[in-house]
Amino acid sequence: MTVDELLDQIDELMEKAFNFPLSGGKCVVDSERVQEIVDDIRLNLPQEIRQARAIVADRGDIIATARREGEGIVRAAEERARSLVAQEEITKQAQQKATEILSQAQLKAREMRKAANDYVDELMKRTDEALTANVVSVREQAKKNDEAMMQLISELRHTRQNLRSSKNSD
Repeated sequence: MTVDELLDQIDELMEKAFNFPLSGGKCVVDSERVQEIVDDIRLNLPQEIRQARAIVADRGDIIATARREGEGIVRAAEERARSLVAQEEITKQAQQKATEILSQAQLKAREMRKAANDYVDELMKRTDEALTANVVSVREQAKKNDEAMMQLISELRHTRQNLRSSKNSD
């Protein structure tokens, strides 16, 4: 399961939780289940980091492919230029065309490299933001659960004390 799916499970637990009347929105949740989900989130975070690393690795493949294509275009231009050397006018045209192709190949390679880098940078940024938001959300939810449990324990102690007091006064 992904971290988002696990967080959705926490949301479902909260929605299905028993609300205490007059408690200001406090509710009871299955702390073991919440802990299981938090543990699953911790286990899934490394998976998402591995996915981010795979994306970075793909960036290298994209750049390598762009280089190969650029080199192929350059080789094709050089071969074409050599075959046209025999005639002066054709030679001049070939040199101009080879230079143009080379420039275009270099420009295309730069553009592809930049696009790949931009894509990976943006993806890494979004992944980092999502992971950070998920961790914050889980911590906030755990804190809320702890506070709710402490409030519940306090209320139960108070109720037990009241019951003992009323029993002793009878």
